[in-house]
Amino acid sequence: MLKSIYSGAGPAATAIISVSLMMLIGFLMTRITSRLRLPNVTAYITAGILIGPFCLDLIPEQIVRGTEFLPDIALAFIAFGTGEYFRFDTLKKNGGKVVVITLFESLLASLAVFVLTFFVLRLNTAFSVVLSALAAATAPASTLMTIRQTKAKGDFVDTLLQVVALDDIIGLLAYSVAISVAVASQTGGRVKAADILVPAGINVGVIALGGLFGLVMKLILSKSSSSDNRLIISVSLLLAFCGVCAVFGISPLLGCMSMGTVYMNLSRDDKLFKQLNYFSPPILLLFFVRSGVSFDLSALIKPSGSVGAYPLLLVGILYFVVRIAGKYAGALAGCAAVGKPKKTRVYLGLALIPQAGVAIGLAAMGARTLGGESGAALQTIILASSVLYELIGPACAKLSLYLSGSYSDRLEDIAPVPETEDGVKRSEVEILIERIKKIRSELPQENPAEKAFTEAAENYTPYLPERKPGIKKNKR
Repeated sequence: MLKSIYSGAGPAATAIISVSLMMLIGFLMTRITSRLRLPNVTAYITAGILIGPFCLDLIPEQIVRGTEFLPDIALAFIAFGTGEYFRFDTLKKNGGKVVVITLFESLLASLAVFVLTFFVLRLNTAFSVVLSALAAATAPASTLMTIRQTKAKGDFVDTLLQVVALDDIIGLLAYSVAISVAVASQTGGRVKAADILVPAGINVGVIALGGLFGLVMKLILSKSSSSDNRLIISVSLLLAFCGVCAVFGISPLLGCMSMGTVYMNLSRDDKLFKQLNYFSPPILLLFFVRSGVSFDLSALIKPSGSVGAYPLLLVGILYFVVRIAGKYAGALAGCAAVGKPKKTRVYLGLALIPQAGVAIGLAAMGARTLGGESGAALQTIILASSVLYELIGPACAKLSLYLSGSYSDRLEDIAPVPETEDGVKRSEVEILIERIKKIRSELPQENPAEKAFTEAAENYTPYLPERKPGIKKNKR
């Protein structure tokens, strides 16, 4: 039925119907996954597969091709939001140790995946190098969500937050070098030093340009600016930066992360990040649903001739297991090298399992650059493994926070109160009442993100007709 509607509709109507379907079905799928305690990313990718060409085939191919810009924009919002957690005063405390841990866990995961794909499975060079680079990236959203839900705190949490934030920088740098090496190997040329140094220099330039955009954002967005104007200016600057990067074929991730970092450290304004968190969900939903639509199910069960002799399903499962082992071993070794406590050494690797947003976006860009069967195989493996990572990642992150002692589900630990008052022992009922009062006093009166969004909407109230006091509407 939809195909008959599409055939009689113009390009604008086709695009509008397709986008509305992607958003609606993506949202409806979250109603199912939320009952199963699964993250929204899993729902969006599953919805995309459902309406994609291998199931219901509801989205025309020209819509998928026409939305190739979505990964760049979605990654820009993800990266800018990550910049909020790069606070220089926090990094000064133990930044050196965090850098060592991050290098160990990210590079060891990449090395383990490269050994698997290139030396064990004998897959081609371009595919092995890019997939190995993507293994370094993690998904900070799942970890941050778990920390907020449990209200965990302490040295373990501080280390985890900084490692997760730095992790994507290492992954981006590794991807930038890997994609250049992959392209050189595809064209049959020898990999030269320039193939590595030039991308590294370009990334340094992108970081500097992103920092300049962050400085401009700080100068334009004064405290007197209205909330709606702040949102308009910040989104326009993000899109402008993405456009500049797209002209030169560069990933905007590092630059957007630099933009967010510079703006946060200069302005100390976390309110803008909360406003953007309210603006970005539809964009991120469309990005993940589109990724699911592009997911090639048939490629999982057949050998990929240009990549290797093994089915991608086997490659994906082995990638899933080996990356986890590399992350855990790297975190363990990194923490031991800098003298972190035993609980941090043992349990930090469990919290670094999730992989979604950044890896999926880079896989989409890598597929576009590599093209052909290698590009499609790369995106298929990352999407399939990301669903698995998002299924077990939040649970592993919560387990690591619990085992490390960063939070407790015991009421005595959540709301500690003295058992005696003026030397007199309190009854159990009195202690319980005191704990309830303490918990209620610590609850936020209003969600800060909702407050930021509401204030933006309230700027329009002067344009609404004011109801005069004492006048009531007539009942009919």
